[in-house]
Amino acid sequence: MNKLYFIMALTLISFFNACNVKKQASKDSNPPTVESPYLGQKPPGLTPEPFAPGIVTTNGWEVSGVFTPDLKEFYFIREGEKGVQQEFVVIQYENNQWKDSVISPRVGTPFISPDGKTMHLSKRYKERTTDGKWSEVKTLNLPFKDLPIMRLTASTKGTYFFDEFKSDFTGDIRYSRFMDGKYEEPKLLNSKINSGKSFHPFIAPDESYLIFDGKREDGYGDSDIYICFKQQDDSWGEPINMGDKINTDAWEALACVTPDGKYLFFNRNMGSKDYENVDIFWVSAQVIENLKPMK
Repeated sequence: MNKLYFIMALTLISFFNACNVKKQASKDSNPPTVESPYLGQKPPGLTPEPFAPGIVTTNGWEVSGVFTPDLKEFYFIREGEKGVQQEFVVIQYENNQWKDSVISPRVGTPFISPDGKTMHLSKRYKERTTDGKWSEVKTLNLPFKDLPIMRLTASTKGTYFFDEFKSDFTGDIRYSRFMDGKYEEPKLLNSKINSGKSFHPFIAPDESYLIFDGKREDGYGDSDIYICFKQQDDSWGEPINMGDKINTDAWEALACVTPDGKYLFFNRNMGSKDYENVDIFWVSAQVIENLKPMK
């Protein structure tokens, strides 16, 4: 089993086993003292660039980078120092410095709700407390309790879009709306989006587009990132490959747009088929506007 399958399988296993959370350990990553967001990094243009080299991006692997709406906290998952343990990490802006802290071993795949009040961790979650901290990890109840969710994202309406990662390494994307005080039974998206290998959905806050990844016949090799735009009749348009600037013959996945709508973050395999070096990239969100079909 190659390293990618190990990562995905470990995520699935974590759904069914309690996570023994270690005490928070902190270390200063010594990024520059800055007033600007995005860890003080120079913003990219239309060509993707590794995010925060030496701070976030290293010669190991880092995945699933997301910011809080105030852009003062950046969460991601990285390989631990021993090369085995996956770490859940936050880099926070405090006292005019960005500081790196290990929160715990990996607990799902992070996504921050548009209002900043919920940290989704696959089918687990945390809630922002009155003192500005995060609650203990909680678990979604029915109708999500028994689903093997790898990544869950939410719109401003509270609609969940998530994938179901199965033990045979296949999966599809579903959605569930919050109606009459509860979540409806999850529904499959259409067959244009779902091909049996559709993963890691990101729903736009206003639900105007959906980004996901998968390996398809029109792709560049391994997993590519695709986007669908919502049509006037509320149906989804055809999946559009996001092009050769975003996608290569390597594995690209786990795309997410920053809360201010300015940048697209995603992962790319920079190593061998053993996935020993996966990096977080970012690029101007203008790439999304450039792909919108002409009306």
